[in-house]
Amino acid sequence: MFISIFGSFEAGIIYALMALGVYLSFRILDFPDLTVDGSFVTGAGVAAIMIINGFSPLVATVTAIIAGFIAGCLTGILHTKGKINPLLSGILMMIALYSINLRIMGQSNLPLLNQDTIFTKVTEVWQALGIDQFFNSIATAIGLSQTPRTWAILFFVLVIVLMIKFLTDYFLKTEVGLAIRATGDNKRMIRSFSANTDSLTIVGLGISNGFVALSGALIAQHGGFADIGMGIGMIIIGLASVIIGEALFGTKTIARTTLAVIGGAIIYRIVVTLALRVDFLETGDMKLITAIIVVAALVTPKIIEARREKKRRVKKRAALKQLDADGEEKHVAKS
Repeated sequence: MFISIFGSFEAGIIYALMALGVYLSFRILDFPDLTVDGSFVTGAGVAAIMIINGFSPLVATVTAIIAGFIAGCLTGILHTKGKINPLLSGILMMIALYSINLRIMGQSNLPLLNQDTIFTKVTEVWQALGIDQFFNSIATAIGLSQTPRTWAILFFVLVIVLMIKFLTDYFLKTEVGLAIRATGDNKRMIRSFSANTDSLTIVGLGISNGFVALSGALIAQHGGFADIGMGIGMIIIGLASVIIGEALFGTKTIARTTLAVIGGAIIYRIVVTLALRVDFLETGDMKLITAIIVVAALVTPKIIEARREKKRRVKKRAALKQLDADGEEKHVAKS
């Protein structure tokens, strides 16, 4: 059980990058961007083919981010310059990326067996320092019978995700970041201040898909393969992570919201892992589980808020009745 949750926690942190990308497009820009399903595979495919051809995993990962950024910018250009509906722009780009990704990869599946990835490099350094033994001894001391093969990937991706989270928080408070947020809130208003909303939308979607491609590149290196179908349903998973995080942790500030999105991605992965351990559920039920989780995340906060509102009304009526009763007593006493 612990190993399963550990693995889902690890994967959840990597998928959190994709969720942050979806958060930027869906919440900040108010743009339903379906490019995500394609740019996730673009990131995975670019990183995998470059690693296979002997490039450094770090260079391959950075190139994947650039490829995702370009894909997002193209979606933005389709919408802003081509005047195409946001939803349709994303769908068109997603369809185009399917063929582009096949061209990049050369085949539908690229295994990374016996290839050096960014994680193998990190794990080598980590194990040479003997840090795994330290953490495994702590895990054994608290009664865990099984320990992870290595803690390196968990700590490495956690550092990467937190760095990107803090950079995103900082960026969204800069002049350009504030303009992007304002573009999502009220495009007409920000235009009245002479801001170029087209450029802001293009840049925002580029950054969003850059994050998604980075997530795809890391997932490919973590799983040991890139597949043309691995991006199907990513937008739903990203939305589920955003909705779950916002519902559980709140959205009072940008910093809190980005942290909530990361938490939502991790919780989503853990819930799916636990659900798949139920006897009557199979791996093929994953999409159904995702749909149920999203529905629960959407409906539960509304039910809770409705109950709170009902309690507030009951308390208010009770207070008014008490005031009326006190007034009548005073009137009787005076008469």
